[in-house]
Amino acid sequence: MATTTNVVLNPPNLGFLTPKPLHLTLPHPNLKTKVKLQSLSMSRPTHLKVPQNSLTPTEESRSSSLQHDLLIVGPGVLGRLVAHKWQQEIPGCQVYGQTMTVDHHNELIQMGINPSLKWTEATHKFPNVLYCAPPSRTNDYADNVRLAALSWNGEGSFVFTSSSAPYDCNDNGPCDEDTPAVPIGRSPRVDILLKAENVVLEFGGCVLRLAGLYKAERGAHNYYLEKGVVDSRPDHILNLIHYEDAASLLVAILKKKFRGQIFLGCDNHPLSRQEMMDLVNRSGKFSKKFDKFSATDGPLGKKLNNTRTRREVGWEPKYPSFADFLSSM
Repeated sequence: MATTTNVVLNPPNLGFLTPKPLHLTLPHPNLKTKVKLQSLSMSRPTHLKVPQNSLTPTEESRSSSLQHDLLIVGPGVLGRLVAHKWQQEIPGCQVYGQTMTVDHHNELIQMGINPSLKWTEATHKFPNVLYCAPPSRTNDYADNVRLAALSWNGEGSFVFTSSSAPYDCNDNGPCDEDTPAVPIGRSPRVDILLKAENVVLEFGGCVLRLAGLYKAERGAHNYYLEKGVVDSRPDHILNLIHYEDAASLLVAILKKKFRGQIFLGCDNHPLSRQEMMDLVNRSGKFSKKFDKFSATDGPLGKKLNNTRTRREVGWEPKYPSFADFLSSM
């Protein structure tokens, strides 16, 4: 009568939270016994050598999906949208989330994201890495980005989310992917972004400079609604991109495995602060009404155009403009 041997496989310590062990039974080819394997559905592959013809279809699928595993540094609003879309488009992949605190770890687990508080073991690398944590959460942003780069194995994609601030344009004029960047030393705030971008490019990763992110309850329009009266000039040009569109653009870039490029994410419909809030007031979709912008001077903005990014990536937004988004609410 066949016996059953219990073999406990201890996965590498990646610092990530994992679920309770799942048990499966496989026939061992050289013994008249069955080997009961204790594995973790969210763990990495172990070093147990099982002949290929002994692997179940599920295990073969998991093996092939390893190349699509994704580490997201800063799985906030945008990072979670990317994780959800990545999981939808690549069944069987694993998504990991690097956070500063454990405050939202339970939420991440419920979303199918494996959370970690500290950087993973130096010996472990991921085929795909997305860095979308803001600079406000670390004292040395560029160094933190470098740690993320060192977690990339170079096989898939490494993408860093920046902003459009590095583009040297502040007169409401046109701006695209080829517009020169602000020189290092002119703006401490922009210097932080440029130094982080340079780290990414040195490692062969890509940068996505994003316009103002928004959704119904989040974004510049929501901030202005809450204030009512804002001490800023009304003719300052804004550029926007919906969170969902930013996420779909990031997924498209990650899947294309670009190297050393800077992309631009926007909806190609720049508008002034006043135009945006006029649309909000006329929409009837919000309980509050915006009053006014009270300043008459101050810095202006830029009119972003990302036609080249759309062509190279093969991407179009779900919401072509802020007005279209309001109409869809």
